[in-house]
Amino acid sequence: MEAAKDLVRRWVEMFNTHDLDDAGQIAAVDYLEHAIAPFGRTEAGQANGPAHVREAAEWLIAQFPDLRMSIESMIAEGDIVAARVATTGTNLGPLNAVIPATGRSFSTRKSHWFRVRDGRLAEHWATRDDLGTMLQLGVIPEPGGPVSR
Repeated sequence: MEAAKDLVRRWVEMFNTHDLDDAGQIAAVDYLEHAIAPFGRTEAGQANGPAHVREAAEWLIAQFPDLRMSIESMIAEGDIVAARVATTGTNLGPLNAVIPATGRSFSTRKSHWFRVRDGRLAEHWATRDDLGTMLQLGVIPEPGGPVSR
């Protein structure tokens, strides 16, 4: 169980350090992604794990160069690891390459679930507060107020 938790810790550290070379060591080639990006152009499903994890990290870091993730709690049972993750960042790059950078920061909590197979992350789910994040970034207006950018 501890080895599976270590994989998730390494996944988080990859985003924090921008050392994306670890993607090839932590993700299975046969990877199933359930957590598509907000406004995403790709659908959930099978992916080449190392390439997908690296591309997801590059995509987020391009939008939020100061992105920081920290694990608040983690539990593992069988082949599943679940982590509650606090995430912060400042939007300095175009959101999803479509919406101009807002220069605003966000702070949110997410849960990430992984299935581990043969010592690699093989499947991923996430529960995110995308609405809260978009409100903090000023991408959508607060109810009853104007959009501020």
